[in-house]
Amino acid sequence: MDTTDFVAHLDREGRLLAAAAERAGTDAEVPTCPEWRVGDLVRHTGMVHRWAAAFVAEGHTAYHPDGGLPELDGAELLAWFREGHGYLVETLSAAAPDVRCWQFMPAPSPLAFWARRQAHETTVHRIDAESARGGTPSEISTDFAADGIDELLRSFHARSKSRVRSEEPRVLRVRATDVDGAVWTVRLSQEPPVTVRDETGAADCELAGPAAQLYPALWNRRPFPSVTGDATIASLWRDKSAVTWS
Repeated sequence: MDTTDFVAHLDREGRLLAAAAERAGTDAEVPTCPEWRVGDLVRHTGMVHRWAAAFVAEGHTAYHPDGGLPELDGAELLAWFREGHGYLVETLSAAAPDVRCWQFMPAPSPLAFWARRQAHETTVHRIDAESARGGTPSEISTDFAADGIDELLRSFHARSKSRVRSEEPRVLRVRATDVDGAVWTVRLSQEPPVTVRDETGAADCELAGPAAQLYPALWNRRPFPSVTGDATIASLWRDKSAVTWS
């Protein structure tokens, strides 16, 4: 997938998030994030959108703090969210391919990083908003879901912040059953996970299923489609893999 594809996904997912939030109401509970109501979800995602856009638009080459959460609710909050989402889409669409700014995970370029990261950030939180709305969730394309799995395993949890650690070395395999070559081997230890995209060697546990089901499951938004082998490793992932804003 290229930057244009990610921006298109970001555009779609943000619109779906806003629509689901509007239908659910900002006071509704978010089943996939029990500590949040829809208003909290919208404030957080809208803040992240503005924070991300600022790096690209203003060319910050070092970490720059976010602007905080607004004291808005209801229709005003949704309008604020839509404005910030639109600004992020416009900023990424108009940016020069060689724009220089800070990024916090490896990528071919800062622009590629922010487009990919914000597309997946927004998709996960769209899932949250739709869980509050109820009804049939929107579909996730197979290729995009496989990319999201790859980002989570090989980028997010390669960082020192990852809490997915094991006292004894263990091997977790993740397999998207509907994408050729979409198999990841995750080596767990007392250090951050080390993930490669292959199926070399034996695994202690395997998580498998269609990419569009595995993707939200690995983000702890859905049950795992299939778990084989040592289920305590799947439980370890559930307990330790949450990504929090800090």
